[in-house]
Amino acid sequence: MAGTDEGAVAAADDALYVLTAVLLTPAKFPSVLGDDYPEACAALGLAPLADGYGLVIGQDGDGARWTVVVDDVSLVAVAIASWDCGMEYDLSPDERSVVAALPGWPLAVAVAAPGVPEPHDPDPEIAERPPLAPPDTTIWGPAQRRLGADEIALQWAVWREQIDDGAFANPDGASAAGDGSKDAEEAGRADSDTSGEPGVDGGQPKPQGHNGIRRVLAEARAYVESPPPLGRVRSSFAPGDARTLRADGPGWSLVARTDDIAFVLLDAEPGEVLPVGRGPELPGLLEALDKMAVRPS
Repeated sequence: MAGTDEGAVAAADDALYVLTAVLLTPAKFPSVLGDDYPEACAALGLAPLADGYGLVIGQDGDGARWTVVVDDVSLVAVAIASWDCGMEYDLSPDERSVVAALPGWPLAVAVAAPGVPEPHDPDPEIAERPPLAPPDTTIWGPAQRRLGADEIALQWAVWREQIDDGAFANPDGASAAGDGSKDAEEAGRADSDTSGEPGVDGGQPKPQGHNGIRRVLAEARAYVESPPPLGRVRSSFAPGDARTLRADGPGWSLVARTDDIAFVLLDAEPGEVLPVGRGPELPGLLEALDKMAVRPS
């Protein structure tokens, strides 16, 4: 994401030089903060309002990091869309839309405002609360697992072309996941390199049974019968008539195309990306999840 240093909004007793902004809504939130929308809000000490928030991230005149929370979601969405298109946009929310000015940044930001000191946390006497800080993604865990799933969703074509569909099934036609039960989907494994940046780099899958995949698919099916917290299942645009599905749960993330396969990442398997073939059950599961998923408005 790209921001602008021209806009300014009130933060504490100084102006905020805007660096970037993100949406915090049920359909689109920084997944690094949580498995669902309420969990992401809780990470910032915010109530999970139905309409969500915009997070305006920047520095004050002393260089201190601030995150200004506003309830004018549409304004922030327009700014993000403009920046994504390479257009300038002066993001200056009305002070009446400001919900809170939180010290620190909840996400890693690689840029800084020109002409002010280097980014640093505000003085505790001004901040009045511990500063926000990005989740630790230097080691494998929930935050990096979710970032890995984000990257697969963004780079679906790159990941998909690495998968040989013939690797999913055994020569006798049995599911590679193994036991013949209806819960067993065709499964494989792709190694990933998650050192340094949270991106992943996959290889060819090796067919094998996998209890973790069975657990994920079972928990995802349970979401259809008993809806999970808002935002745990999200549906977004994909080419053609397909949708990109994203589902998360305790210790797992799933990324899928409704007309194709799925990928699973597990906290218990550091750096691994597990492809799941269509099989007899996956298409119906993806269709059901898509019907109950949260979609961008």
